[in-house]
Amino acid sequence: MTNEHERTGTLEAAPAGPEVEITVSTPSGTLSFVCAPARARQLAAALGLAADEAERSPADPVTVRADALRRGDVRDGERAMTVEAVRTDGNTTHVTWSSGAGRGWNQMYDADARITLRRRGRAAGA
Repeated sequence: MTNEHERTGTLEAAPAGPEVEITVSTPSGTLSFVCAPARARQLAAALGLAADEAERSPADPVTVRADALRRGDVRDGERAMTVEAVRTDGNTTHVTWSSGAGRGWNQMYDADARITLRRRGRAAGA
């Protein structure tokens, strides 16, 4: 697996007595979590759903109106910018963005402004 900076890592899961140990290893270190089998199954199901969604998502960028943005949308460009919140007030759309570096900011757009996305977030209720 790779992150937005093209750094690689591994994800492993193994039994740990009555629990499941999940280990994430990267060149900068290792992090382990222990959880109940039921929680491990929930994680596996969430990963499966995300994989299905990724396979269905367009390979090319898509363009949407600002008022059609949704939480989780990722803007196309050199750096990843993810939509955290969207609110439309009349003809103005207020978007809260976050960067991969953890910074956040608000930006206003005309509601019909075109925004090019690398990836769509999950629709509400999906």
